[in-house]
Amino acid sequence: MTIKNMTKSPAPDERLNSIQTRIQDACHQDRRGPSSLRLLAVSKGQPVASIRALADLNQRSFGENYLDEGLKKIQALSALDLEWHFIGPIQSNKTRAIAEHFDWVQSVDREKIIRRLADQRPATMPPLNVLIQVNVDGEQQKAGCSPDQIEALAEAVAQRPCLRLRGLMAIPAPREQQPDQIAVFRRLHGLYSNLQAAHPDVDTLSAGMSTDLEAAILAGSTMVRIGTDLFGPRTRTEQP
Repeated sequence: MTIKNMTKSPAPDERLNSIQTRIQDACHQDRRGPSSLRLLAVSKGQPVASIRALADLNQRSFGENYLDEGLKKIQALSALDLEWHFIGPIQSNKTRAIAEHFDWVQSVDREKIIRRLADQRPATMPPLNVLIQVNVDGEQQKAGCSPDQIEALAEAVAQRPCLRLRGLMAIPAPREQQPDQIAVFRRLHGLYSNLQAAHPDVDTLSAGMSTDLEAAILAGSTMVRIGTDLFGPRTRTEQP
């Protein structure tokens, strides 16, 4: 009789503990406390039950790439005190729903989107937290503004009371070696420092994912975005 080697998938608490350990180790290496780094759970393609399981472990911040999917999850989990980040590319016809339902938007890269988000953010809601997405490697196929556009976009956000400028987000091109990863994240951190100098309330650099979170932290990231390593493989696409 053949006995199959069946490996049990890690439980949610094991996955979360593993990521938290990696964050703590990187923060220790960078001589800063783990409280200086926020974990965003990227929940695209994951069912509501998986999000609820992490929320039960006190993970509060979740990121969604697809609007329709995210809205269904926000509604299904409305009884929980969760913070929702929109992190995907923004189409003009999607801005109203983003402005009305999300706490953060991390992927702002043009002034038209800033104007629409500001016009459509309900006056009864707190200011929408905004990160400017910068295309730090100049990849043609990737969203994000160029570094020389950051200040103009930042000023456009800062002029609108219903928006709150929080910082930068980036998704650098993959690099296999950690020194190369650190180098691009340090370049990104330089842009972030320049933005902070002009806008002292800026406090967030969203950079680093499962494969490079250590490099991002060592270069000064304040938020990492983790998906599969927290949830396991995605089970579906654009459905809760």
